[in-house]
Amino acid sequence: MTRRGFVGEHGRMPMQFDPPSGTRDFLAADVEARERAFATIRSVFTSYGFEPLQTPAFERLDVLLGKYGEEGDKLIFKILRRGEHEASGEADLALRYDLTVPLARVAAAYGSQLPAPYKRYAIGPVWRADRPGRGRYREFIQCDLDTLGSTSAMADAEVICAVHDALAGLGVTGFRFLLNSRHVLAGLLEAFGVPAELGPDVLITLDKLDKLAPAEITAELAGRGLDEAKAAELVAAMTAPDAAERIRAALKPSEEGLAGLDEVDAAMSLVAGQVPADRVEFTPRLVRGLSYYTGPIWEVSAQGVPGSIAGGGRYDHLIEQAGGPDVAATGGSLGIERILLLSAGDAAPDRRLDVAVSVMGPGYAPSSFALAAAARSAGLRSSVYLGSSGKLGRQLKWASGTGARWALIYGAAEEEAGTVTVRDMETGQQSAVLVPDLAGYLRRAAAERNN
Repeated sequence: MTRRGFVGEHGRMPMQFDPPSGTRDFLAADVEARERAFATIRSVFTSYGFEPLQTPAFERLDVLLGKYGEEGDKLIFKILRRGEHEASGEADLALRYDLTVPLARVAAAYGSQLPAPYKRYAIGPVWRADRPGRGRYREFIQCDLDTLGSTSAMADAEVICAVHDALAGLGVTGFRFLLNSRHVLAGLLEAFGVPAELGPDVLITLDKLDKLAPAEITAELAGRGLDEAKAAELVAAMTAPDAAERIRAALKPSEEGLAGLDEVDAAMSLVAGQVPADRVEFTPRLVRGLSYYTGPIWEVSAQGVPGSIAGGGRYDHLIEQAGGPDVAATGGSLGIERILLLSAGDAAPDRRLDVAVSVMGPGYAPSSFALAAAARSAGLRSSVYLGSSGKLGRQLKWASGTGARWALIYGAAEEEAGTVTVRDMETGQQSAVLVPDLAGYLRRAAAERNN
């Protein structure tokens, strides 16, 4: 793509006007589409009793470092010290990498002031010094919801139901919840005789089952030191058409595995009244590579979309590891940027105004201003024509360009009659409305149009 710019003075390099790599500009239509999506999510999360939390865009560096592992720490955008310390080249602050570590800090700072359990949602930008790509950005929005302080399976189920309702409210179709438990996975390793020291590496490989062929997974497991016959048996069980039944049978000798199945079954039973049966299933191959999960885990897949569009699970000790108190925790996150890409083709028409008001000459400006104010009092977006031409044709072209539903025309004839001409921009029909009745007329017309 050619970058737009201009050559500076003295032949310097041209200035670039594209946003920095991995970031985006959003013009009006995109901003409004995104805000509608966020409003839907807020409404759903609030209906479940989750309350909003806002934290600063940056945190102290020591709060963030060490919380994401070595690879994550490399992706943190650091902020150099300022003022008299600027020359040191040292960083003491950093842009937040996610919304979970700030939650841990808040839990540590305000513990006794927070309700128990504490149910919060957060929608805001995060920053990662990652390599940009399609659907992968350095600055993006996260939509999280979490419950701290409850070990109940109802807390896990409530998060799943809230995410389900948010996705449905956003118009996402063809999506399914894939449900598993870390205890199921631990029991699985035990049942198939995987040595404890190989367990973490084996899970890392099994997490690639949706990306690599079974033979490739088997080979990688053997390369990690697992007996090839055991590796083949494990992969065959996890990828079989009847994998759920095979795994349930294999876990019968494992106490931890059975406990994990109880977690899965409890969650599925609790969500059954709100999530259609064909939208949630026990999926033994689901691993979710993050090691901090301690119980039920889940992801949401959607037709035609690689990867997941939401995910979460129980992480009972992560808040303590991130610097907060040791409290039980469960939560989830919507991949809102990916979800918005799914619905990018369904954007609403570009409608910047509801009512466009003509200005037929300098002498009519005060009346046109008053007419625009009347339209706004009816709850409609309205503006007067700000161009220099008094020609009606040009002003109607402007009104059409704004996507306005109605144009108001007020000239000599209307002034003499005490009326304003209301033109329906879709049908071309015009009505003469008494000026004092304009707000009521537009309010009724808008209600009829919206029904």
